[in-house]
Amino acid sequence: MLRMSTGLIALVLTQIVGCASIVNGQNQSVSVDARSDAGVLAGANCTLSNNKGTWYVSTPGTVTVQRSFEDMAVKCEKTAYEPGLATFKSSTKAMAFGNIIFGGVIGAGVDVATGAAYDYPAVLTVMMAKAGQAAPAPAAAASDAQPTTTAAAASPTAVK
Repeated sequence: MLRMSTGLIALVLTQIVGCASIVNGQNQSVSVDARSDAGVLAGANCTLSNNKGTWYVSTPGTVTVQRSFEDMAVKCEKTAYEPGLATFKSSTKAMAFGNIIFGGVIGAGVDVATGAAYDYPAVLTVMMAKAGQAAPAPAAAASDAQPTTTAAAASPTAVK
């Protein structure tokens, strides 16, 4: 009887493929904020993109994106402000490693191919500057998941 139960459990475990895709799916809801020296910028129009698609949201707002191994590029625009550009790292979820044990190579392959094995930060903050000014540095306390790059066009300043 014990041998039969062990065999049944092993069969069930080998049939569970794509553990991360079952638990969290291929999509993720992310919040997008735009900020300047003055604080939160409401009404900035943002475009989010990775190799799985392009999504649009106005700040502050939330949008559902498709997970991917590729980083998420975000561009926010608002009248009287330089465009804010940021790239957010895609990270591998811990359950993707557990999937190798329980779902096997097939399950891990499914999660990697669909993007279900990856996550973006829950809040994406893009820094913007008034037209003609440099973008402010992101505040360390605002989020522990800072963008890898933040840029806004600024007029060059001569050094004397």
